[in-house]
Amino acid sequence: IRIEGHTDNVGNKKANKKLSQKRAESVKDYLVSKGIDASRLEAVGFGDSKPIAPNDTPEGREKNRRIEAKEL
Repeated sequence: IRIEGHTDNVGNKKANKKLSQKRAESVKDYLVSKGIDASRLEAVGFGDSKPIAPNDTPEGREKNRRIEAKEL
């Protein structure tokens, strides 16, 4: 499973990429602590590169700050 971290477009792109990576790694760490084998998980941060909503409203930015899990 790939755990994908995402952010809105507020702030520095490099910092957002790092934040999204840390967000994904936190979820991975949690799942490992619950017994899922770490070798079955991959954490990837995408920063603000894959928005699901416009970043021009607070609601849109909130939707873009998220984690997604994808089956590989």
